[in-house]
Amino acid sequence: MSGTTEPTRQAGWIWKNTYADLPSIFHESTPPRPVARPEQVVFNGKLATSLGLDPAALETPEQTAVFAGNQVPEGTQPLAQAYAGHQFGHFTGLGDGRAVLLGEHTAPDCRLWDIQLKGSGRTRFSRGGDGRAALGPMLREYLISEAMAALGIPTSRSLAVAATGEHVMRDEPKPGAVLTRVAASHIRVGTFQWAAAHQDTAALRALMEYTAKRHFPEIDPEDARAFFIAAMNRQIELVVDWMRVGFIHGVMNTDNMALSGETIDYGPCAFMDAYDPDTVFSSIDHGGRYAYANQPSIARWNLARLAEALLPLFDEDRASAADFANENLGNYEAAFQKQWLAMMRTKTGLLNEEDGDAALIQEFLDGMRAAGADFTRTFRILATTDAADEPPFDDGPLRDWHPRRVERLSRQPHSLEEARHAMCAANPAVIPRNHRVEAALADAEAGDTTAFHELLEALSSPYDDPGDNNPLALPPPPGTPKCVTFCGT
Repeated sequence: MSGTTEPTRQAGWIWKNTYADLPSIFHESTPPRPVARPEQVVFNGKLATSLGLDPAALETPEQTAVFAGNQVPEGTQPLAQAYAGHQFGHFTGLGDGRAVLLGEHTAPDCRLWDIQLKGSGRTRFSRGGDGRAALGPMLREYLISEAMAALGIPTSRSLAVAATGEHVMRDEPKPGAVLTRVAASHIRVGTFQWAAAHQDTAALRALMEYTAKRHFPEIDPEDARAFFIAAMNRQIELVVDWMRVGFIHGVMNTDNMALSGETIDYGPCAFMDAYDPDTVFSSIDHGGRYAYANQPSIARWNLARLAEALLPLFDEDRASAADFANENLGNYEAAFQKQWLAMMRTKTGLLNEEDGDAALIQEFLDGMRAAGADFTRTFRILATTDAADEPPFDDGPLRDWHPRRVERLSRQPHSLEEARHAMCAANPAVIPRNHRVEAALADAEAGDTTAFHELLEALSSPYDDPGDNNPLALPPPPGTPKCVTFCGT
């Protein structure tokens, strides 16, 4: 511990270890493994300030050692979390195989934030892995998670990436790194499945009450039924937000569904370019289980697994418990569709409700697909121009749709200016275009982070007009190879 106390105090860390107070089946004491030559690659000063930390104190060699796992701050109890998960529909025991939760930091508003090191070395749950992470994927998580935050979508955040001065073996030697991840918590559907698999009802109840107090303070923490409904609503809100910006998570296993309602795990995720509901980016999702259009149904499937785990807490009578679960899961589709339609109305400028809106919106999506239109840019053109003389509205499948939409707008009491204002707030101009992300990461792995920082800056204001033909707002050029993303890198 020598040398850690004073830098920790100066930086402003206020540590708690409430997760460590949960039953021991949920965690194992695990220190991060030191690395050879820690060096900060990128640091999130704005996030640090919002957490009540001192950015200047966090960019010292002492704090770099903390971010790399070479020093453990006094007041923390590093642990690896245990959880299970359905991975592509198959149940398995998991756990933090390359991550360590240092503890929770208390922000100025008294909220607790998990501070986790990802890529910090082997744990009991590594299952043959090396416990390490490569620089490129850690920078990718930093970039995409910060872009999601700027888009207004609940997400884990990235405080720092530290290079390790070591290489990790993947398909070839890669420079190693450790990501410092900040999250409302890392409690997953799979955490509840872990307790259920151990048939430990007392541990299950302790986990539910802890999670309710931390994430759903508006409900009675002992009311499992209210807890499930709150968790379901939180997931609906999240996935609707993903659909709004064309985000494809890519690995919606139950261990990657956080009860906080935050997006977590940015391995095989990507943003859709040309609109196609069947779009998949993950290298291992051969059947399209986690395709863009399947995300709502997969969220329901995952929630069904959460309900299964919570059955003993719903009711002592198993039949009554199952009836409750089935009834509420049966309400999921209608609840999702209601929120999805409200979101799509805003994206298309429909600020009141008419019976034909769902059909009009579906015609638009079908036309986009037929035209191979870019998802982000097409919505932005609709939001910022008269559109009729702009591709893809000037010809092809959307030419006849556009006048019907104009007629629909004329019947609402809101002005065109009001509609455009709402649309611009819902339709980003800049997203993490896959070809831009991959190019920036390739440069960064080679030692040049210029493009990475330029892209990060552009993504910090995604709803601002970037100017005519700004390359960061344009779709990939024709012939650009399709992006392929990978798990566990």
